[in-house]
Amino acid sequence: MLGHVNRHDRLLAALVAVCWGLNFPAIHLSLEQFPPFFLVALRFALIALPTLVLVRRPAVPWRWLLAYGFGFGVVQFVFLYWAMTVGMPTGLASLVLQSSAPFTVVLAAVLLRERLTGRQGLGVLVAVTGLAGIALHRAGVDGGATLVPVLLTLCGGLGWAFGNLGSRLAVREAPGESFRLLLWMSVVPPLPMLALSLAVEGPDRIARSFTGLGSRTGLLALAGLAFTVVVATLLGSGLWTALMSRNASSVVAPFSMLVPVVGIASSWLLLRERTSPAELAWGALVVAGVLLGSLRRQPRATTIADAIAATPSPRPVSPSPSVVVAETDTGAPAADERAASASARR
Repeated sequence: MLGHVNRHDRLLAALVAVCWGLNFPAIHLSLEQFPPFFLVALRFALIALPTLVLVRRPAVPWRWLLAYGFGFGVVQFVFLYWAMTVGMPTGLASLVLQSSAPFTVVLAAVLLRERLTGRQGLGVLVAVTGLAGIALHRAGVDGGATLVPVLLTLCGGLGWAFGNLGSRLAVREAPGESFRLLLWMSVVPPLPMLALSLAVEGPDRIARSFTGLGSRTGLLALAGLAFTVVVATLLGSGLWTALMSRNASSVVAPFSMLVPVVGIASSWLLLRERTSPAELAWGALVVAGVLLGSLRRQPRATTIADAIAATPSPRPVSPSPSVVVAETDTGAPAADERAASASARR
């Protein structure tokens, strides 16, 4: 059912949040060695090359595959890596990038006609409040990020949202092929990113990034790149694509709001970026909002009287003057169920 996220999918979505949250310190380590645009090209080329040789292309129209790859692989990471290079703090980047969640909900409602229930909308509002609280606290403590890095990261979140919709539309054309779709999405970014890197960063800077790979900085950069490719992209994005394929965007996307909680905590532990009890409290509000938007109220247990009342009579019964037959009002389906049925029909 598309109207809610079951327990198994909630656990998988939480695992994705951990993978993606840890990915921000990994990106930071890689950017210490490689220029940002070339790093994006390298990241996806490591997946694209074996994919072209070993994996058959999923039977989806090229327009959805390109939309997925361009939004998720190109736009998101161009702006994210660029922002982190020009001064966006690692933990704050993991926070601002989660603007993809409300972007996805709005775009899904406008472009895919997906319905947003009041409960889901309230959950998104609570989670966004937590994200805003973390941002305001960090701005007060650290003086805030400059306007340009924040705007760049927001552009990355918008690219992620378009990628989410592209992946969903692609999987509709080829259900059950979400992982092959992810692999072929990785074929889209390398060439345009390499061209952008050559034009902006230049061949000399690219060549210099391969010197000193045996140093501590170089080894940590390679370890970060390996984590990004294997854990964040193959494992995390693979699970995310599968979740988006069998659940409505409006109930999966809010789980990405858990990423900054992991990103801020891991940046504090690994990179010594300071956190505070106030940030942890705002992070707990983010978790509460995600749970509010994804959990649904359990149906009331059916009693024996309910079962008898709901059981149809084997034949029509004509009421007599001495017998009054009470009508049982079964009621209309719940709003969540109606929205789920509509999404399932689509």
